[in-house]
Amino acid sequence: MHDQEGTDVPRTGKIAQIVERGKLLVGTTGDYRPLSYREAEGNYWGFGIEMAEKIAQRIGVDITFVPTSWPTLSADVMADPQTFDFAIGGITITDSRKTAMLMSDGYLCNGKTILCRAGDAQRFQSLADIDRPEVCVMVNPGGLNEKFAREQLSHATIVVYPQNEEIPSQVAEGHADVMITEITEAPWYVQNDTRLAAPLLSTPFTHGEIGVLMRKGQDDLLALVNAVIAQMKADGSLRKLHEKYGLVYGYDRPEEHSK
Repeated sequence: MHDQEGTDVPRTGKIAQIVERGKLLVGTTGDYRPLSYREAEGNYWGFGIEMAEKIAQRIGVDITFVPTSWPTLSADVMADPQTFDFAIGGITITDSRKTAMLMSDGYLCNGKTILCRAGDAQRFQSLADIDRPEVCVMVNPGGLNEKFAREQLSHATIVVYPQNEEIPSQVAEGHADVMITEITEAPWYVQNDTRLAAPLLSTPFTHGEIGVLMRKGQDDLLALVNAVIAQMKADGSLRKLHEKYGLVYGYDRPEEHSK
């Protein structure tokens, strides 16, 4: 088996299983524009979706996307029997995930920020402005957004809403004041809904990276994924993908992704 650069793809290990199957199975939440979104008819699009397609091309197989969710993400990755080979989307690299599973190198810099109504942009200029009992903060369940809100906002009223992709409209319509989100996600909603603002976009509360998540014991697949990411950084295609989705490219200097 040969990849698109003509380098031999290993015939043993996890990659060999994928080649024999003839398709790469990729878990994704499909609720995180512009990284991973599932349209009503079932088609997926997004930055992470295109990254997964690049990896499948490198192996030389087709790709099938498998639904997962933020509350069940880790359990789904480690499920036996496996339902997918790795997960991709808005998955932040964390020490706990790296301890329990395998995570690739980062391919997208990220950080926590907020969405609010455009009329409230001046009202919310810091975490202290948000951390008040009268402020309703809406988050999706089971992910790092909820974790951040519960750790950092002890006074605000936190509401968990099951569908992540619907929270921006909930805020715009006045059902909540603030959404805890990421600098990767917030600009898309602001560009597509004039009712919304992301006043703290340039000063995120946290700094991190997004990567590919997979179960332990798949070191050959992890090495291939990292090789694809490194190649895309080197040849400029990762920067172009950032530009396509309106995302800030953070890999010009080595220290940029180690904040």
